[in-house]
Amino acid sequence: MLRSTNHSDIENNLKDIPTNYYDAFIVSGGDGTINIVINCLMKYNLNHIPIAIVPSGTANDFATFLKLPKEPKDVCKIIENYKTIPVDVGLCNDMYFINVCAAGLFANVSEKIDKNFKEALGKFAYYIKALQEMHTSKPINLKITNSNETIEDKFDLFLVLNTSGTGSIKNLSPRASISDGVFDFVGFRNVGITNLPSVAIKYLKGEYLEHDKVLFFQDKEITIESKEELNSDLDGEKGPNLPINIKNIPNAIRVFVE
Repeated sequence: MLRSTNHSDIENNLKDIPTNYYDAFIVSGGDGTINIVINCLMKYNLNHIPIAIVPSGTANDFATFLKLPKEPKDVCKIIENYKTIPVDVGLCNDMYFINVCAAGLFANVSEKIDKNFKEALGKFAYYIKALQEMHTSKPINLKITNSNETIEDKFDLFLVLNTSGTGSIKNLSPRASISDGVFDFVGFRNVGITNLPSVAIKYLKGEYLEHDKVLFFQDKEITIESKEELNSDLDGEKGPNLPINIKNIPNAIRVFVE
């Protein structure tokens, strides 16, 4: 058993493991921890070994999507039954993600929060930081290319989703599937304060993807460019700066489920 105290701990312990030595990995942590493990599994050709997730940490949107239990004893029962499902993985330039690639307003909130502040307030710390971000954030000029078209516009935020939600918001993309070979792109076009109420109302009705301020499409490969300096976020961890090329790797890993 390994207790990780920094990002390098997990990689240092996985990089020299023989590819056929273990039958399964058990990972306890939030989305960031899962992200680090996924990157190691893909990087060191260990992705054929299924993983069991014990949801912990401040947030675990991927585990929430899979409706995984939080109690370790219940996770052990799942492992005992040995039911696994294939899951797509995203490749963003040379880094991997399992839940979401994002950039813009709110996207880097988790990276900017003081660790002690997060430990003291939990998820509430994210909301406080997000409110602070709203006062300083400006729309970003983006060039988005998918298999069918190129879109150029100003965006407050974009999300490339593998599951249906992130940041504890569960239904950002109700159509999402973790094994369909495509990602769901959701981009908010310079919404602003005046348009925010109409987007919110549409969201509550489950109709916001059709709002004219929201860009939605599904694709297996997406390129996003900007002349402005912009850093991406992968599962709550710092990702590469734009431009980024995102590819879906179908059925790349297997995860234990009930």
